[in-house]
Amino acid sequence: MTPLARLAAVHGVSLSHRPSPGRRVRAGRETVVAVLAALGVDASTPAAVRAALERHAEDSRRLLPPTVVLRSGARPGPDGQLPGLPGLSGSSGPSLSTGLSEVCEKSGLPEGTALRVVTESGEVLGRQPGAELPPGVHTLCAQAPGESPVRSTLVVAPGAVPAPRTRTGRSRGPGLLVHLPGLLSSRSWGMGDLADLGDLASWAGRCLDADFLQPGPLHTAVPAPPGGHTALSPYRPSSRRFPDPVHLRIEDIPEYAYLGPEERRRVDALAGRAAAAREDVLNGDAHLDPDAVRDLKLRALELVRTVQLSPGRRAAYCDFLAARGQALEDHATWCAFAERYGPDWRSWPAGLDDPRSARTARERDDHLERIDFHCWAAWLTDCQLAAAQRAARDAGMAVGLVHEAAVGVHPGGADAWAQQDVLAPGVSVGAPPTAGAPGGRDHGVPPWHPGALARTGYGPWREVLAGLFRHAGAVRIDHLGSRQWWIPEGRPPSEGAWVRYDAEALWGVLALEAHRAGAAVIAGDPGAEEPGFREDLAARRVLGTRVLWCERDGSPSEAAGPVARPVPPERWPADCLATAAGPELPGCAARLTGSHVRLLDGLGLLRRPAAQERAAEAAGLAEWFRLFARLGLLSEGRGDEEGEIRAVHRFLARTPARLVGVWLPDAVGDRRPVRVPGTTTEYPNWRLPLAGPDGRPLSLEEVTASSRVRRLVEALREELRAGAQ
Repeated sequence: MTPLARLAAVHGVSLSHRPSPGRRVRAGRETVVAVLAALGVDASTPAAVRAALERHAEDSRRLLPPTVVLRSGARPGPDGQLPGLPGLSGSSGPSLSTGLSEVCEKSGLPEGTALRVVTESGEVLGRQPGAELPPGVHTLCAQAPGESPVRSTLVVAPGAVPAPRTRTGRSRGPGLLVHLPGLLSSRSWGMGDLADLGDLASWAGRCLDADFLQPGPLHTAVPAPPGGHTALSPYRPSSRRFPDPVHLRIEDIPEYAYLGPEERRRVDALAGRAAAAREDVLNGDAHLDPDAVRDLKLRALELVRTVQLSPGRRAAYCDFLAARGQALEDHATWCAFAERYGPDWRSWPAGLDDPRSARTARERDDHLERIDFHCWAAWLTDCQLAAAQRAARDAGMAVGLVHEAAVGVHPGGADAWAQQDVLAPGVSVGAPPTAGAPGGRDHGVPPWHPGALARTGYGPWREVLAGLFRHAGAVRIDHLGSRQWWIPEGRPPSEGAWVRYDAEALWGVLALEAHRAGAAVIAGDPGAEEPGFREDLAARRVLGTRVLWCERDGSPSEAAGPVARPVPPERWPADCLATAAGPELPGCAARLTGSHVRLLDGLGLLRRPAAQERAAEAAGLAEWFRLFARLGLLSEGRGDEEGEIRAVHRFLARTPARLVGVWLPDAVGDRRPVRVPGTTTEYPNWRLPLAGPDGRPLSLEEVTASSRVRRLVEALREELRAGAQ
């Protein structure tokens, strides 16, 4: 092994990847050097490589690693060793009931090392027999004879996350998935909001017996620059730590009721403009305009802020400030600075690029009122998100809201500004080329720096998770594996490399935060992209995600020739969320009518002639519907679009999947995707309202009164009930 290969290996950089079975592609030297540079490792010359290897060897002799993660309640390995401390290996965690004596004796630390733990509550646990370590984030202290004491973050986490709740008397739950901004009610200000979310949850829980509602990511977006447009994708937000105030319902803010006459008149005028925008979307051909909605709501919030908080509300706000601490202050500071200097901190005046600089401190003092305004807006949003979750649970939903986490954040946004010390510079997260994406993918978000995460005790990751779990019954997180594909700046996705993370630490922190919230976890499922991924999910009780049309076993049938057979329902896993569509996938009606092929053909995105694509789609559908017919799920027969969509969802209910999700556009027959991957301005990504088969937008009131929606959900419920008997 060459010195560069050894250096890459010790820092978790893979020198090759497998785009398909039996094929291996090696990473170029320039890629490896660039990825190591993003990790803070100079590999530009042979001398630099030798020096970096020597530094790593010296670092590895540290008495304690920066972070130690242990699983509570697990059994030690056959040799009795405990992982996570020097001289040890293994992937399973220790039983901590034997206390710190065994930790010290079995850890490989020098003889005579003093070891103690300061728990979250401040309790000091020494090496006394039977001292148990509670789940939490503690401080581990070690002192070898004659050496200075060393401290490390000790995370003690459950071995598994909580299972999703279900209603009494049943083991499986149906639910809805929706892109919230596209679901407008008669009271929305131009896009769906948190009050609409609460209404939808209340209706779905009571009238559909739904157990969960997944509204899509609600993260804070990067605001529009002057004369520009918001970076619309909710999967590339400014912040994953705070929801966006653009989702607020202004009239539901308690202080709104106490506006003075002049302020009320001005807010009413803004509401009138919002109503006109809403009507343009629902009854015209206008697209959603989050920038306009944001502008109207910020102006309305400035007027509502003139009403003084009551003593109780003031106390609640102060509690929120204390609980969110530095994270909230940084977030609000970025928002205030972005209003003055633009929404990308990388172009701000010198000194403001550092959130801890003297100039930033002075500027913060000059903008205290506006910073407090953004803190207050974040609190109001948190309150309304909590109300939506209460509405879901009050309606009988066992899980309630399922929040989603984007894979990362916009490099110019609030989190990237505040957390730049734990983000790797000069690279972005993506995916290597595959059969489905021959060019690979670049998500345009900076990755966590593995070493920096460890040095901070995984605090930034814990902070993101704690915010997501705050008002959720479950959280869905993509890219949960132990590696990420890093793409050096200026290079195509194909010229990237896998970088490995401490999987035990990432999973442990996730399990701890889920345990604290009593919430389940759902993972995006890369399947074969990462060996052992699905086994990791099962071991930790994390649900995977399965999309019906992708579930094929690879063995062609005689009837369809080269078309792979669909996986029958009994071979689906139980621990998953099963659905048929999502925001970046064609809906059922689009597949059945072929409208998605026509759309992609018109956009020039097909990789083969349209006739071949249509033939392949038809063959694949024929395979599925032959299976549906054999299972007795196609009672309406072929040619009935509604009946065929019901058959799809009867099939999902026939699987043992713990959660079965209905993509709301499927329920109303919408044929348009929310987003078309590979497009920017060519398609109105994230700007389309929910619509029926004819493309006419549907309001929340129309959706909840729809007999088509009720027929679909009733078919799903009947199949679930039949399977439970």
